[in-house]
Amino acid sequence: MRILVEFNLHGCYQRRCRTAPSVSLSAPFQALLDTYGVFCRNHLHCTPGTMRCRTRHLTRFLHFLESHQMSAPSAIQATHISDFLRSQIHLRPKTLAVVVSDLRSFLRFLCMQGSLSEDLSIHVPPVRVAQDGRLPSVWSGADVEALLAAVDRASPKGKRDYAILLLACRLGLRVSDIRGLCLEHLHWSEDRIVMAQAKTGAPLALPLTEEVGGALIDYLRHGRPVTLHREVFLRLKAPVEPFGRNDNLHHILTFYRQRAGIALPAQARKGLHSLRHTLATRLLEAGTSLETIAGIRGHLSLEATQIYAKVDIEALRRAALDPEVHHE
Repeated sequence: MRILVEFNLHGCYQRRCRTAPSVSLSAPFQALLDTYGVFCRNHLHCTPGTMRCRTRHLTRFLHFLESHQMSAPSAIQATHISDFLRSQIHLRPKTLAVVVSDLRSFLRFLCMQGSLSEDLSIHVPPVRVAQDGRLPSVWSGADVEALLAAVDRASPKGKRDYAILLLACRLGLRVSDIRGLCLEHLHWSEDRIVMAQAKTGAPLALPLTEEVGGALIDYLRHGRPVTLHREVFLRLKAPVEPFGRNDNLHHILTFYRQRAGIALPAQARKGLHSLRHTLATRLLEAGTSLETIAGIRGHLSLEATQIYAKVDIEALRRAALDPEVHHE
């Protein structure tokens, strides 16, 4: 039914696949994409994560053009943009909005460098994304404690993984910040972790609690291999090196979640980011202000934090109106 409805609405159907096929572009299009990448890094100051996502989306767009026998960007027309976006209609609105934004930036670049005679970015339609349309996945307190209890802290792997899990569920660090945590970020004399966030570049300072600090010390002294790498967390097998930039550490959480026998709802997100959401929700339930939660999570504005008010069930229950009482 989904296939038929999608084809009826958009005249096309995109097959779902978990792994994107490897795509090779022709030399002219690949050179154009590489030039745009240099522009983004040098002038737009895009982060490596942003560039990986943007390159993936634009590779898909250029491959679409090549599949329609187009060999030069000068031949791009508004109809090609429309046809490409229709072929991506299977994506979630939030993902499609990112694709649309990347496409606008690329088309403006093509016009600026003279590959296009006019700015076609004005023909890229907007994508409406419902604000806070999806509630964050939250673990129960019992499940979080069961997860931590499932870690065998006697082994080097357990010492490392326990420290990683504590950073996520006690301090709410993003996966990218856990991967990028370096020895110089640990200010032992001040009992603080001070670093620049990988996602935004904004400074972040968090308390180095006794629980988290003890787990880090145990790993650094008795679990971490001797190495010249400054990253705190390293792989276990040789060659010993930091986690890759595309490693979301999902395998660590999944291993202990299954060991603890924790069953989460099918629609719930099950990555480390869900532990970050859980911390924010529990802080709000405990009466912590949104401003404080925003500071802990490293949010640049309160808008990103306010979604947690929607999952504070007790607060929502207290704010509900009694239908049996007349209100003026």
